[in-house]
Amino acid sequence: MIDETAIAARFLLVSPLLDERARRLTAGAEALAIGRGGVAAVARATGLARTTVARGVADVQAGETVERGRIRRPGAGRPPIEVRDPTLRADLEALIEPTTRGDPESALRWTTRSVRNLAAELRRSGHTVSHQTVSEQLHELGYSLQANRKVLEGTSHPDRDAQFAHISTAVQLSLSLGQPVISVDTKKKELVGPFRNGGKELRPAGDPERVLMHDFVIDDPEHGRVSPYGVYDLAANEAWVSVGTDHDTGAFAVESIRRWWQTMGAPLYPEARRLLVTADAGGSNGARLRLWKAELQRLADETGLEIAVCHFPPGTSKWNKVEHRLFSAITMNWRGKPLVSHEAIVRLIAATTTRTGLKVRSGLDTGSYPKGVKVGDAEMEALYLQRDAFHGDWNYTLIPRQRLPLG
Repeated sequence: MIDETAIAARFLLVSPLLDERARRLTAGAEALAIGRGGVAAVARATGLARTTVARGVADVQAGETVERGRIRRPGAGRPPIEVRDPTLRADLEALIEPTTRGDPESALRWTTRSVRNLAAELRRSGHTVSHQTVSEQLHELGYSLQANRKVLEGTSHPDRDAQFAHISTAVQLSLSLGQPVISVDTKKKELVGPFRNGGKELRPAGDPERVLMHDFVIDDPEHGRVSPYGVYDLAANEAWVSVGTDHDTGAFAVESIRRWWQTMGAPLYPEARRLLVTADAGGSNGARLRLWKAELQRLADETGLEIAVCHFPPGTSKWNKVEHRLFSAITMNWRGKPLVSHEAIVRLIAATTTRTGLKVRSGLDTGSYPKGVKVGDAEMEALYLQRDAFHGDWNYTLIPRQRLPLG
């Protein structure tokens, strides 16, 4: 008669002191000592699988040894899925690519299909895979479950992809020639004063920053709203931000570019002959805005630079580099900090850095930029505006009317 209670008691005493291999060998030795029926009895008493006990018996009989400090022989254990099924990840990516969604400001990607459906599709293709393995693979590829987000700004223009290619070619050409390339846009208008700002920052427990309960504009010269206009230098990873206190107009946009050139651009590019500007298609730097073009002509005349402009197609402003290389970093830097004054805003912007080495300078622009300034047909005809063969409404160059000596 096999006393399984005694076997269980002995195993319970030593089991916490043993690793996986030692438990298996102990169970195997116990089964060998019992003889016939020992494997089944030890399995019942210890809760180990019969196959584990049987393997322990075989290991004891074979006198198997392993290096000190190891549990398994070198190479033992289940190989990773990438080794067992080398084509799984490529097939999974090919399967989800048609349904992939994305935001250009984030490295995160996600898919609209469930992991169980994906696993079923892969099994039909000959892979032996579970939904859990698919989930792990998607996580390693940067996918996760996501809710809807409002990021679309309308239907895509039929020449959208072609314009992206045109911009890419123009940017790469300018950079290869050592000519400056900037990305420009206006950040979201901000309220100035003790208002709530999204995000959190470290403070003593129970002592949050006190801010106003409402978001009504404080209408006086020291507060109101500001319009941060960013000028991001693609090659240098540097930026200038003008914090405007008046209207966000084409004149304000070009003045911000002028300040970048005087403060940062000219010292960095003393031999520059041409400036390439990438901008979205609307707002104060809109493709149809006459004042924007007229002010760029004045800047070209002042600096002697040819100023080329490439607009992103409508609805694609978030693809402009200034959005996710500058504005997102500014937002992260001042999260949870009330923008209590003009000085605080300028200082917070100028303190913005990233791990990639972004450097930002900022200044307050208290100039007056009235809305509704009209640029007549005669003034437009006087511009030295050269339109590109492809989408001249989006791609054009302002030529200096009298090229001035540089420097």
